[in-house]
Amino acid sequence: MRIITGKYKGRHFDIPRSFKARPTTDFAKENIFNVLVQYVDFDGATALDLFSGTGSISLELLSRGCSQVISVEMDRDHFRFIRECINSLTPDPSPKGEGSNWRGVRGEAFRFMKSCKQQFDLIFADPPYALKELATIPDLIAEKGLLKEDGIFVLEHGKDYDFSQHPKFVEHRQYGSVNFSLFRS
Repeated sequence: MRIITGKYKGRHFDIPRSFKARPTTDFAKENIFNVLVQYVDFDGATALDLFSGTGSISLELLSRGCSQVISVEMDRDHFRFIRECINSLTPDPSPKGEGSNWRGVRGEAFRFMKSCKQQFDLIFADPPYALKELATIPDLIAEKGLLKEDGIFVLEHGKDYDFSQHPKFVEHRQYGSVNFSLFRS
């Protein structure tokens, strides 16, 4: 896994073979971020990375200059890996591994969304493709008002989902077997 661009461009992280997470491919990540620059000024943006997995998206967001990135990951080992990656980039991390503009939340993403009172410029969700509640995520983001005005929500999903009729849907992008649906607030 590597960081595509920004102040940490080119940094590589070896994902443990024991991980269950499927990281977004570098090809797909680079292409979706090329699309997102049309929607988001990363410099100073607030971002939420749901179902963080390996932390690949969080690391990319930090590298591109987001003022705050919150990573939500339930798996203990994955969360520890993300925190270690963040610590390797942050000169003086806190004992909890939280850098000045990163906060990790080890917990269930749906519970976090339902209780979160903050709004974000960008929300990225990469749930397991087989997650039965996957199709409910765009509605939950909208209902809870988690996006700022003109905020963008990116949902990574498998080929079996079509969100084009959703009222907040903006566009769909496919890179190999990776699909992204974008939604606006």
